[in-house]
Amino acid sequence: MAYATAIMMHLQSGAKTLTVKARGRAISTAVDVVEVTRRRFFAGKLAIKEISIGTQVLGDAGDSRNVSTIEIKLEKTG
Repeated sequence: MAYATAIMMHLQSGAKTLTVKARGRAISTAVDVVEVTRRRFFAGKLAIKEISIGTQVLGDAGDSRNVSTIEIKLEKTG
């Protein structure tokens, strides 16, 4: 709920666009927060403008691993 409140406050302050970024296990949380915010608090007034996915390589050369990333761009429509 804290993330949804942060999104609402940002958009209520006059901003028209917002980007939610997450990586790894937090991706599902980011998607849930965006969907709750869109459906509950901004019904019909918040649109997903773009979704970008990618991979980051974390760690040193000998101990590196790939971590998935997501960016969800939102736009206030009403």
